[in-house]
Amino acid sequence: MLRSAGVSFETEAADIDEAAIKQEHRGMGSDALTCAAAVAEAKARAIAPRHPESLVIGADQILVAGDEWFDKPPDRDTARAQLRRLRGRKHVLATAACVIRGEECLWRMTASPALTMRCFGEGFLGGYIHAEGTAVLGCVGAYRLEGRGVQLFAKIEGDYFAILGLPLLPLLDFLRERGLLET
Repeated sequence: MLRSAGVSFETEAADIDEAAIKQEHRGMGSDALTCAAAVAEAKARAIAPRHPESLVIGADQILVAGDEWFDKPPDRDTARAQLRRLRGRKHVLATAACVIRGEECLWRMTASPALTMRCFGEGFLGGYIHAEGTAVLGCVGAYRLEGRGVQLFAKIEGDYFAILGLPLLPLLDFLRERGLLET
């Protein structure tokens, strides 16, 4: 998304234990949005010491359906099972991002877009999993809205970019305010 918007950046994976952070937040009774914000900040803080003068963006997303939190599926069978559990239901994508420079958090944003899956049949589900292949493993909820996954939905509410995993427009505003993008 950043590249498409004309923003120069480098990527670096954060070596954090996301599962432990999520487990801790579930144990404390935190909601998914609070947890996603904590994971996003932990990601950025893990990278920031290696680049103390740079703006480091951290982001995270948790899919919530009822009381259940979903992560990226580890395999196609899990993806199929997740999509069956989401079929015909509304879910929320708890999406969070932050920007860290050094030890200071300069910006935070959260969003909670809601999506309702249609009641698709088993034939459609099988064809979808086959056509998408391993791409379903790289997305929370096992779908890419920007691709064939859009056919899974009956209704979508909220910011498109937050659905894709990053509240892009507020982030671009922040970068413009800092003089990093033209106004």
